Amino acid sequence: MTDMMVGILFIFIIMLMVFALNFRTQTDATEQLTAEAEQLTAEQKEQLQRADELAKQIADLRNQISQEIGELNKADQARNLLLEAIEERLDQVGLSVTIDKNTGVLRLTEEAIRFAPEESSLDSRAQQNVFAVARVLRDILPAYTACPDGRACPGSSGYVVETVFIEGHTDKTGSDNLNWKLSTERAVNTYRRMVDDFPELRGLLNSQGKEILSVSGYAYTRPVIEQDDAEGYGKNRRIDLRFVMEADRRERLTQVLSLLDEMQRKVEQLRSSPEQPDRRSGDPRDGAP
Repeated sequence: MTDMMVGILFIFIIMLMVFALNFRTQTDATEQLTAEAEQLTAEQKEQLQRADELAKQIADLRNQISQEIGELNKADQARNLLLEAIEERLDQVGLSVTIDKNTGVLRLTEEAIRFAPEESSLDSRAQQNVFAVARVLRDILPAYTACPDGRACPGSSGYVVETVFIEGHTDKTGSDNLNWKLSTERAVNTYRRMVDDFPELRGLLNSQGKEILSVSGYAYTRPVIEQDDAEGYGKNRRIDLRFVMEADRRERLTQVLSLLDEMQRKVEQLRSSPEQPDRRSGDPRDGAP
């Protein structure tokens, strides 16, 4: 009986030791998991803080870009006023033109400047009309150009024209090489007539100190009308004046804004649903992660 009691007591002591050892192991594992959880929580807090800082930077940048786009919109409004003023003045002298506010183009119709097929010279009537256009530009454009030495121009609109393109166009008949040559010659001849009549036009400068009048030829690549007959060809043989304000970067800024919106959505997802630690409760002895 005594031997049995000693044996039972010995077994009990062994079981107690095993229990104590298991309890100690579980306690150590729990403490380790708790420390890891606290560490992950600190990392998450730091991550959220960084997300907040990033969100603020994005908001500041978006605000700056929005302000710049707003300025570009105001510049467009100034360009529209410029086009309307030119159109009104030319209408007063009996010269009909059309304006496209979306592209900033003032179109001299075939009634104003008519080019014969395969011809680039200005006839007497076209020269008179170019004279009228140049005179109106001389009177109106100074309020939309930069002044020498940074001085304020009398009557300045506050917005500056970067370039006025004198654009030459042809119809689609004839050879490709000839049409490129014709369109450029038509633009150059119109430019020369303008500055010969009013040399002061060459003194109109943008904010970079460059002359704003320039020329370009487009051959038949930009028809005003898709009409393959004599009437359509006559309308496409024309001169356009394209007014470009400083600085037309709206498309690029809009793309940047879209990118920032996407970034901000990701940041909001990060802030509202921080990644939780992938831990599951269980006995550390059975291989629980």
